[in-house]
Amino acid sequence: MINYIARRILLLPVVLLGLSLVIFTMMQFLTPTQRLTAFISDPTKLRGEAREALIEMHGLNDPLHVQYARWLNNIFHGNLGYSTTVSQPVTHAIATYFPATLELVLFASIPVIFGGIWLGTLAARRHNRLTDHVVRVLAITGWSLPTFVAGLIALAVFYGVLDWFPPGRVSTWALPIIHEMKHYTGMYTIDTLLNGEFGVFLNVLRHLIAPVATLSFVSWALILRITRSSMLETLRQDYITTARSKGLPERTVIRRHARRNALIPVITASGLLMASMIGGQVVVETVFNYKGLGWWATEAARQFDFPAIIGFALFNATLLVIVNLLVDILYVVVDPRIRLS
Repeated sequence: MINYIARRILLLPVVLLGLSLVIFTMMQFLTPTQRLTAFISDPTKLRGEAREALIEMHGLNDPLHVQYARWLNNIFHGNLGYSTTVSQPVTHAIATYFPATLELVLFASIPVIFGGIWLGTLAARRHNRLTDHVVRVLAITGWSLPTFVAGLIALAVFYGVLDWFPPGRVSTWALPIIHEMKHYTGMYTIDTLLNGEFGVFLNVLRHLIAPVATLSFVSWALILRITRSSMLETLRQDYITTARSKGLPERTVIRRHARRNALIPVITASGLLMASMIGGQVVVETVFNYKGLGWWATEAARQFDFPAIIGFALFNATLLVIVNLLVDILYVVVDPRIRLS
């Protein structure tokens, strides 16, 4: 197991290098002036004759391999340029908005993963019965409904009609308290509790309910369908028949024998789903004006903020590679029989 994990970790830099090469290649479709924004931290330097001097100074007319090496050096030193959308360096913007998205995803992951696995197992156990049909209809509805439609419906009903769950990350009255308190994680639910601001904590939860519900409804269907299919295949195996013939309770057969072996494809889907969610829920955050990575990326795209878009792409690519590594490690934890050479 240790050798397997070590091999996967050693492959990580190679994959990241390949991803950076792909992103750098796509950057070549931009003009030198547009690419220059990924090297500077002050956009006022692009005015007048100084722009041409900066292009020469940063070697944007040099051979591609020289430009690539210089760009990688900037990345390693945390210089991803300046985001004009939020008027701060890209690395600071990622550090600022990532905790908000992470907080949203952590709350949504509970119903998405655990709810999807539970409902998928329930549907498989009651195959072709009423429960199975109802669960499949819910899954198809969630899978087919566009995210922005689900978000607009939730916003119209729960805020426009009922006035229960407003958009945004926190109410206006709580913003001064948020700014003055000490921030430990950047996630408002945790920071408000650590600062003893329980009123603000409840307000943050109120703002989280609608986007979490929307994100969960459109995401858990994938986990449910994969769990159901994997469980149906596992329940047909000979060792399940043997376990039942020994007189083991059905609950024991499902929990100890069937579900554990059916979790391999579920882990894959859950890992990729979580990576895409953490990378920025663009639609959900835009609909609910929830200022996380997705909201920032949307605003950057609207304003042609090239450093922000490039930095967002790099962050997403790195995150996806790391999550894939964790998924591979979980394979061995869940099923020790797995050994890849």
